[in-house]
Amino acid sequence: MQYNNFLIIQTAFIGDAILASSLVEKLHQHFPSAKISILVRKGSESLYEQHPFLHEVLVWNKQSEKNKNLIQLLFRIRKNKYDCVVNCHRFASSGLLTAFSGARHKSGYKQNPFSFLFNTAVKHELSIGKHEIERYNQLIEDFTDAIVFKPKLHASEADQEAVEQYIKSPFICIAPASAWFTKQLPVEKWIELIQQLNPDQNIYLLGAPSDKSLVDTIISGSKHQHLHNLCSKISFLQTYALMSKAQMNYVNDSAPLHLASASNAPVTAYFMSTVPLFGFGPLSDKSTVKEVRTLSCRPCGIHGFKACPEGHFKCGHDMQV
Repeated sequence: MQYNNFLIIQTAFIGDAILASSLVEKLHQHFPSAKISILVRKGSESLYEQHPFLHEVLVWNKQSEKNKNLIQLLFRIRKNKYDCVVNCHRFASSGLLTAFSGARHKSGYKQNPFSFLFNTAVKHELSIGKHEIERYNQLIEDFTDAIVFKPKLHASEADQEAVEQYIKSPFICIAPASAWFTKQLPVEKWIELIQQLNPDQNIYLLGAPSDKSLVDTIISGSKHQHLHNLCSKISFLQTYALMSKAQMNYVNDSAPLHLASASNAPVTAYFMSTVPLFGFGPLSDKSTVKEVRTLSCRPCGIHGFKACPEGHFKCGHDMQV
């Protein structure tokens, strides 16, 4: 089946938007002359700046006039006349956009309330050992094949040049923050890790502007002489380019883990309240997962919580870094 104008929808969190790049790669491989566009939530669009395989990046602002912006998006999608819409999101908002897109082929998950209007609807299952990108692949398998492509981003030459100053000698990256408390390794554990690393090696601590205070706390509690706070100093794609050159990247179960996967960068991932078997583990050839396996309360959820439901957070405090 031939399609010429695709739209991929993934309006969940930034890690999900990174993993959706696997579909961009595969659709370009199968339909090299087709136009491929992607819809992401506001805040994730910079991941796809100057992407060589994308025709357009659509953005849904969920923080301001969410429903108004959704309806405007629907009109824009219909105007663009996509012939195939692939929806990686399971919720009603994206289902509405898909079902009424006007596309000749619409695919998504059965859990979506609008799935009865899709041409292809597959069940999203948290199967043991199945990665999320495999579940994405099921959405297009009926008109491509069963081969699963890894996620991949494309940093521009300018992005790569922007991090040249940091990669002149071997270095390590640490991304200590997460949007969820129960997915974030405690501060004292990051400090413990840093104290075990090469004292003469540069360590770059990565994060958003909102993570600067956390990183400053880690730096002030560490005796390491070569710690550098890069929060807000480099963009997502520059972070991606930097991590790809690191000797090791230490991360939580959060967006930086998926940046490492997208660049096949070496990574050590700490899983506290969640588990890799949910399908969001590392994809890099050189990867290690750290977790406390002996807790009966773990996993306590797929996304994490603002506080430990049991009140002890042993999956973080008992971690062997």
